[in-house]
Amino acid sequence: MNNIIKHDIETEEDIANLVHTFYGKVRKDELLAPVFNAVIKDNWDHHLQIMCNFWSTILLYTRKYLSDPMQKHLPLPLEKVHFDKWLMLFEQTVSELFTRKTATEATKRANSIARLMKSMKEIPL
Repeated sequence: MNNIIKHDIETEEDIANLVHTFYGKVRKDELLAPVFNAVIKDNWDHHLQIMCNFWSTILLYTRKYLSDPMQKHLPLPLEKVHFDKWLMLFEQTVSELFTRKTATEATKRANSIARLMKSMKEIPL
């Protein structure tokens, strides 16, 4: 039985836990790993810090991330199945680790980001 007491996403440590746990799953996923590894290569530590800054900005309003993620992701060879898997793993990770308002907001934001990226890549929703 899982004895972890879940709480909301409240701190930078919570963000780091979310990002590192989620991307740990992505790096092992047979569909997503090849896409991410082809671009990130051996720079995962750097990428994870960028992702921590991104989600910290989105969920904790820290303004640590000031770039445009869309321009970096649009050239990637992504299809609907990639977005669906990414969202499934993200929502699963949030659900495993956290609960309450900000955790719910994280999944809403992830869905919005995926919807926007799919529309920019002209992928059917």
